[in-house]
Amino acid sequence: MKRIEAIIRPERVDEVLRALKQAGCSGVTLYSASGHGVQRGVHQQWRGQEYVVDLLPKTVVITIVPESDVREVTETIEAVARTGRMGDGKVFVTPIERAVRVRTGESGEAALRPSAMPSTTS
Repeated sequence: MKRIEAIIRPERVDEVLRALKQAGCSGVTLYSASGHGVQRGVHQQWRGQEYVVDLLPKTVVITIVPESDVREVTETIEAVARTGRMGDGKVFVTPIERAVRVRTGESGEAALRPSAMPSTTS
């Protein structure tokens, strides 16, 4: 299993989520972040004054996938998130030693797959 963490432009999130769903990703986590890469922010001018915005808004998209899906998922994110401009983001892939679904105790790749929802009637 691998953890895929993509730091992307916020305006590309909806398209990336749609593409991940089509690629079969069963779960994602999102959070907002601020930061910069090699571009070190942007220089802007307002009322004749130049200023630097060095912490740009980003969105972090995280998903855990079986090893066999890593290439497809990373290529999907890369293709959909790309605008061709500096600041498009990065994709990181790291190993996951163990995953456990808390509700059922399933572990490994079984914890990543969708499972039946428990009955709400008693």
